[in-house]
Amino acid sequence: MAHPGRALAERLGRLGVWSFQLDRMTAREAAAAARRIEELGFGAIWIPESVVSKEVFAHASLLLASTERIAVATGIANIWARDAVAMQNGGRALAEAYPGRFVLGLGVSHEPAVRRRGAVYERPLARMREYLDAMDAARYSGPEPSEPAPRVLAALGPRMLRLSAERTAGAHPYFVPVEHTPFAREVLGEGPLLAVEQAVVFETDPTVAREIARAHMSGYLRLENYANSLRRLGWSDDDMRDGGSDRLVDAIVAWGDVGAVAERTRAHLAQGADHVCVQALAREPNVIPLQRLGELIATLR
Repeated sequence: MAHPGRALAERLGRLGVWSFQLDRMTAREAAAAARRIEELGFGAIWIPESVVSKEVFAHASLLLASTERIAVATGIANIWARDAVAMQNGGRALAEAYPGRFVLGLGVSHEPAVRRRGAVYERPLARMREYLDAMDAARYSGPEPSEPAPRVLAALGPRMLRLSAERTAGAHPYFVPVEHTPFAREVLGEGPLLAVEQAVVFETDPTVAREIARAHMSGYLRLENYANSLRRLGWSDDDMRDGGSDRLVDAIVAWGDVGAVAERTRAHLAQGADHVCVQALAREPNVIPLQRLGELIATLR
């Protein structure tokens, strides 16, 4: 039997849009942006769930209702934000209402964010296993969807990647350089989906591009999960100081013209990614450079 990741990879296609900006927009603004992303031909919209963001199921529902075909994926729904029954049944409700269009990305988040929620961050891998077990056992009084919402896990290290392959449709690595992609594919094997987030800046001036990139990166580099992931790949603590060395900034955030960003996207695909979730960064926190994204997808067709 084929791994469920293969069907999901075909459904999502090669390119999606990953966006914090939608989180900062009004519902009407976000709906218009989502419709435009759909019109451009992207296969999925990926949305986060931070401590201060919109609640991710409510947000996904708004975006699904505003579009017709595109998938909406949580990148990720935080397992510390709700119990496993609520997570599973929220996914069931959206999968029934929007067949084949909702992808439930799950993750353990990070210790500081979990602490802000009043929870204790401990045994994240074991916690995720237990959480998936509880999701599988959850009862539901609503109508079952014709097709369950596929699950993917936020995964960086080998143990969470293996769990992704064993228990879900695949993995969604975030904040990774291209060299992580062949590592993740080797651990996952051929079947599971590998949906890699790639931050980009459509800016050809190195100083400006790296300034925007460092503003995005600085907080992530203080989080142990991301720092440890980079250390596994050979990056040093010196590389991670002060918002990142130029070399690390350039590895994490693709910048330049549309051709340069397309080249980085192709690199992930060539190294084993099925789907690249492009996160376009800009100076303005609630602006998505839709024209440039349209040029990007046209270049990659």
